[in-house]
Amino acid sequence: MALSYFPNAARVGSPQPTVESSPKQHLNEGVQEAYVEHKNRLLQALDSTKSILGDLRMFNKDAWVVRYPQLRSQPAASEPAGSSRRKSMRRSLSFPDDPTFEAEVIVSPAKAGLTRSVTLATIPDKEEPETPSHEEEGDRLISPEEASDFHVFRLDLKLGPHGSSASPAALVAQLEKSSIANLLDDRILNAVNHLDKLRSRIEDKSSKVLVTGDLNAGKSTFVNALLGREIMPVDQQPCTTAFCEVHDATENDGKEELHILKEGVPYSVTDESTFTRASLADLDSIVSENENDSQVLKVYLRDPRDPQASLLSNGIVDISLIDAPGLNRDNTHTTRVFARQEEIDVVVFVVSAENHFTLSAKEFLMNASHEKAYLFIVVNKYEQIRDKAKCRRLVLEQIKQLSPRTYEDAEDLVHFVDSQQALHENTPSFSNLESALRSFVLVKRSKSKLAPASTYLTKLLSDVDLLVGANAIVAQTEFDRAQRDLQRVRPVLEKMKNGRETLEESLESVEEHGASRTRMRTKELLSDAVERVGQGKLGVDLPTITLPSYPGLLGIWDYVREVRRALLSSLDAAVKLAEDEARVVTTEAVNKISQLGDEHLPEGVERSRRVFMPEAMFSARADKKGNRKSRRTSGTVVAGGMYGLGIGLAQRPDMLETTFFDLFDVHHQFWVHFGEGKSEEHDDMAVSTLGYASVGLGALTMVGGKTLGARGLFEGVVRIWDLLENETARRWAAPVIGAVTIGLAAYFIIELPSTVPRTVGRRIKASLVKEGEEHGEDASFVGAHAARVSRETRKVLRLASWDLKERFRAAMDERGREVHGAEEMERRAKKALDWFHEVERRAGEVRESVVLVNAA
Repeated sequence: MALSYFPNAARVGSPQPTVESSPKQHLNEGVQEAYVEHKNRLLQALDSTKSILGDLRMFNKDAWVVRYPQLRSQPAASEPAGSSRRKSMRRSLSFPDDPTFEAEVIVSPAKAGLTRSVTLATIPDKEEPETPSHEEEGDRLISPEEASDFHVFRLDLKLGPHGSSASPAALVAQLEKSSIANLLDDRILNAVNHLDKLRSRIEDKSSKVLVTGDLNAGKSTFVNALLGREIMPVDQQPCTTAFCEVHDATENDGKEELHILKEGVPYSVTDESTFTRASLADLDSIVSENENDSQVLKVYLRDPRDPQASLLSNGIVDISLIDAPGLNRDNTHTTRVFARQEEIDVVVFVVSAENHFTLSAKEFLMNASHEKAYLFIVVNKYEQIRDKAKCRRLVLEQIKQLSPRTYEDAEDLVHFVDSQQALHENTPSFSNLESALRSFVLVKRSKSKLAPASTYLTKLLSDVDLLVGANAIVAQTEFDRAQRDLQRVRPVLEKMKNGRETLEESLESVEEHGASRTRMRTKELLSDAVERVGQGKLGVDLPTITLPSYPGLLGIWDYVREVRRALLSSLDAAVKLAEDEARVVTTEAVNKISQLGDEHLPEGVERSRRVFMPEAMFSARADKKGNRKSRRTSGTVVAGGMYGLGIGLAQRPDMLETTFFDLFDVHHQFWVHFGEGKSEEHDDMAVSTLGYASVGLGALTMVGGKTLGARGLFEGVVRIWDLLENETARRWAAPVIGAVTIGLAAYFIIELPSTVPRTVGRRIKASLVKEGEEHGEDASFVGAHAARVSRETRKVLRLASWDLKERFRAAMDERGREVHGAEEMERRAKKALDWFHEVERRAGEVRESVVLVNAA
């Protein structure tokens, strides 16, 4: 395509509409000073905001996991439908990483000099202020609808209803709090990086104007019309795939040429190694041949027009006019345009009057509105529309939704033109566009150069307000909960600490009292039983144990054996009775321990699930191989027996053995009749008496070997023989034998049935006493059983006491951890609360600077 200037001199040199006067007149010293002041104030605001974000990131990592809030509409039920009352809207506050948290809050959109507040909805609706007036509404930096969502910090978590795969519950299973905090940290870091870009743009004295729009909207034609020359390639097919940056030739030593930038190398106009030179005539072919490549081209032009009519050669600031690829060509080029707009001061968006705003166009404008409240809109090909009024109305309605501030200033920022027609002749609409664009870029630099940064800061600070306000509510909630927990747990912990020693002393007292009581009672029962047995009575009176009936002389031996068995069984029954009473005493003591647990254990602590079974006391245990064994393996009486045998007296063979002395206890009779208190008058008398007794005993041994036994028979024969060798004995033998025979007959018939139980009882008692004398009192029948029963009681009570002590210790440790955790939460929440309030204060101070810039 041949390059040519417009042949129509009137187009180039004709008088141009001006805005009040020349730009130089607008840029008087007062305006310039105000601009510099606002610029410096904005730079300070950027630095302060960057500092806030840096502190927020550090706080998020070190002291508090900053939560990402979500606000959902929750209109008050008492307000009528369509009511516009209270722009401070009620919202339901929740967090995606904690679906259980939900609170009703009031969100107040930020106004000039005020923060966007998020407070708990504790004030009744009737006390809420009325809807602000139109003037007050105009002071708002962010609309009420926008106040309920993030702008810069927005995370696309795509939460769905409960039960769906994208529900909060399902999301929490995939994202922990730290994960969402990391996502939020990335957003904050991106904001910090963008603040650096904004600072560079503000400090850069030049202005970058990006011309973009949908395919075939006429962007290149518009640029050509704006330059007054056919420079950019124009075709019905999409042809612009490169970013063509048009600069004034004075920046290139006045030479018109094309620089093709090398990818990945920082460009410098004075360093030819960073670009490749080409002629302007080659621009068309370069763009066509590299249609699929992502190129950046620098185009340097001379504009012979008067500085008052030229945008490039304006004599005020350096301007770069960037012709960008169409938005909806493909995703790659669209993404590049989205990224490039962050470096741009002014966006000139070209939209076709035939197609209006496409989805790509709307998405781009929404993204650009994060920082650029004012967009320069060019509705191209307008002259080709028949119903121009309808087209204008529809386009303005869409602009109102996409960029409200642009809509408010539509007279200066929205232009309906035909760029193709403006290439060949002057048109009033295009002349007005050029004047408005020059005024917007050159004269109203506070709006075109500073306002994007101011708008971005406003929305960023609004996000900070929402973030810290919601987290302050969380911190306040946790602080209140920590204080409630401390008020609840601290007294319990102090009570447990003070009562611990009392509890241990009480348990020791219960254990000692129970063991002593069972020991003394066992001794009392068994001692009484032994005394009764020594008197020939049963140790205890039970219907199941009775003395046998006398069977007669022929059954005397069996009678003696059964008497012995009955008396021994009564002693075993006395042992069983002592064990039963020990069970009762132990049960009472266990219940007392349970009462101590109810008294000293705090509420909410699970009580012991152990069930005391008294019948399990004194029972044999099984070893690992399943063999039954007694509870003790020492040589004491257990379960009614001795020496670890685990059997009763009535089952011991040594105790059941029956002898002649069970019929006639010679030793007892001797000490009764001849012991202390009976003097021996003559030795012969003694010999004679003993001799008579011996003769009688010898005769008795002759009464059947079955009755008396072989041993007794032999002893009788020996004694008779000795007596017969004595002459005196031989002389008295007949009378003595007769007397003894008569006495024994009377004894067997009359006295024997009543004397056998006493004789057997005395021998049993003497046997038990003898065992005690040989092994010590603790090994005696009474002492051993008393110690065993007491030991069993102590074992049960000690186990119950240990269980209670462990539960008490665990409960006190748990309360200690609760107090420590609550104190830690209180400390962290208080620190976070103070920090969030400080951030709100700092953000408010920064906002004042931003408001002053917006008002400029």
